[in-house]
Amino acid sequence: MRITGAITAITSPMLADGSIDFSALERLVDFQIDNGISAIVAIGTTGESATINFSEHVDLIKYFVNYVDGRIPLIAGTGANSTQEAIELTKAAKQAGADAALLVSPYYNKPSQEGLFQHYSKIADEVDIPQILYNVPSRTASFMESKTVSRLSSHPNIIGHKDATGDLDVLDNLKQLCDKDISKNNFCLYSGDDSTSYQFMKRGGHGTISVSSNIIPKLISNMASCAINNNEEEGSSINQRVSEINRILFLESNPIPVKYALYLMGFIKLGIRLPLTILDKKFHKELKNELKQLDLI
Repeated sequence: MRITGAITAITSPMLADGSIDFSALERLVDFQIDNGISAIVAIGTTGESATINFSEHVDLIKYFVNYVDGRIPLIAGTGANSTQEAIELTKAAKQAGADAALLVSPYYNKPSQEGLFQHYSKIADEVDIPQILYNVPSRTASFMESKTVSRLSSHPNIIGHKDATGDLDVLDNLKQLCDKDISKNNFCLYSGDDSTSYQFMKRGGHGTISVSSNIIPKLISNMASCAINNNEEEGSSINQRVSEINRILFLESNPIPVKYALYLMGFIKLGIRLPLTILDKKFHKELKNELKQLDLI
């Protein structure tokens, strides 16, 4: 499987009591598909995976798969800091019919490079589903080195890597070290940082797994297409237009700002699970002003 372009790391809409708002979830999915998004990542960081329990996680994957119904690829977030739990979640995603899995590096326990290699290898060995590695050291407290990624890139079940460092030198290293598998179209590189995603794709990345596309899917989809197809004039214009919202959506921990933006746009209620809280009032005016600039409210 080869997935390129703009991929939305979708939020998990919730009611005030923290329960999943399935009607809002369906509206969000349709909004993404209707506006040209290439794929959806469900129950990743933006989907509050850290506060969703195991059985609920599996049920949500099933719900997403059934509702998306093959219209675009559905990538299930199945990472965990326990290798065995990640295997079980990934098996559940395969059984539910997900097209691929996104696996964040184990958080909190700070594994070595060999530990990361063995973690991802074991999951890929045990579950026959396309898998995307996910390096986000700001959240996991571990950095997956490019050499470790290159050791994993030839595994037939590992199809890509999401880099959320925002460091384009990392991309250059990955391109060089994983060149053999990239050139065979067996391995893709994805940006996990909205602020640098345009440059990432221009420099050879294959797509972006975006937070901003929750609210501006058409713009992010068009920007990705321009970057990949070397349409510099339009792509640069879109990138400049979305730069401010990319910044604002990370004024507090994701998905706090994007959920408030979706609330202002009328898509979701104000539900979010502790320890995350509703966006601080001091940021409301700034966010509202930018949503008005983008004609979203």
